[in-house]
Amino acid sequence: MALSQSAVIPRIALPWIVRLRYTMVAAQMATVVLADRFLGIALPLRWIAIPPLLVLLSNLWLGWWQAPARGPRRLTESAVIGSMFVLDTLCLTAILMLSGGPTNPFSLLYLVHITLAATILTQRQTWALGVLASLCFALLFWRYHPVPQLGMTHHGEGMHLHLLGMWVGFAVASSLVAIFSGKISRLLRQHENSLLHMQEELAKRDRLAALVTLAAGAAHELGTPLATIAVVSKELEHYATRTVSDNAIAEDSRLIRTEVDRCREILLRMSAEGAEPAGEAPDAVTVDDLLKSVCGAFASEQQLRVNCSSEDSAATLILPRRAVQQALIALVGNACDASAPGSEVDLLVSRERDCVRFEVRDRGKGMAPETLRHVGEPFFTTKEPGRGMGLGVFLVRNLAERLGGQLTIESSPGKGTTAVLDLPLVKTNDQVTA
Repeated sequence: MALSQSAVIPRIALPWIVRLRYTMVAAQMATVVLADRFLGIALPLRWIAIPPLLVLLSNLWLGWWQAPARGPRRLTESAVIGSMFVLDTLCLTAILMLSGGPTNPFSLLYLVHITLAATILTQRQTWALGVLASLCFALLFWRYHPVPQLGMTHHGEGMHLHLLGMWVGFAVASSLVAIFSGKISRLLRQHENSLLHMQEELAKRDRLAALVTLAAGAAHELGTPLATIAVVSKELEHYATRTVSDNAIAEDSRLIRTEVDRCREILLRMSAEGAEPAGEAPDAVTVDDLLKSVCGAFASEQQLRVNCSSEDSAATLILPRRAVQQALIALVGNACDASAPGSEVDLLVSRERDCVRFEVRDRGKGMAPETLRHVGEPFFTTKEPGRGMGLGVFLVRNLAERLGGQLTIESSPGKGTTAVLDLPLVKTNDQVTA
């Protein structure tokens, strides 16, 4: 179930609120000890210790409440944070009443909770906390324990403890607001970026689902014309062998039937994959077998153009074999199409730290930076009409991201193009898992 922005912000900010309250308790106790022991200010320490103790206990409860093991909660994060801010305001008021009232310069700390409330809570909660803080500050003028050292100074009397305290209080309040508001803003930006990334991933999955549906439908629709071609080619072969005895026509008809059978196999695989959910169980395959299966998918004249090499052809990879094989076939096919007739294409396999790297290099014309920026977008192609749909690189990139790897394309005009497919691996015993 999707959460609204007003519910997400308090949830993100809650851990930092816990840290802030621990910091404020420690700072309050340190300030009281400093004033009593080193500045000679007589304060009712027993009574002053009660408000920080209440904040500490409530923060311990808050840490327990936000633990994931707690399960479902009746209270929302916004209500709990608002309640904690109210308690903090009341406890701060009690401390100020026992340590100089309105003459205590640390009354500026009221602004910390109001500022954080404006960032985290709703407008109604922020106004309610502001009204409470104003009433509490007004209460300080009625009843408070006077501290002579915090009395107001006059012009020309030099630096007084009250003025020094005002400066320290302002520095503390501004630092707390800057630090914790900045942390919360950074967390919100990270959350927004993660949502945008999630939306992009969902859009990619939707496009892939549409392509899978299209592939399954195309496989079903093309079955009938292929069957017709197979029947006609069979009749043509009979005619060429039994009626006119033309070996050339008979050989051509056999070639047609062979290619039809190959098309049927491809369409059967497309139909099966279109009916199954995305994903394939990893399978063990050696580098040499993988390279042979990739080269075997091309016609004999194209196989002669592909130079395959690897650092260790006997190394075993555990990966979704069929998906990676199809990805490499798509990259090698693009490289052959981009290269001049007869020019060679390189397929290199190597180990790069914690991944296996497949490099496909062509010796074509390369791509301009503007074209390179669009490579990988669905239905974008630089081929002539009828020679490609612009889905190969898009599907390879999605496969790489799904397996935790990446696909990078490097190209410049006149220097050819290099496609680098990196897939993560984990070495287990004598095998390499990718």
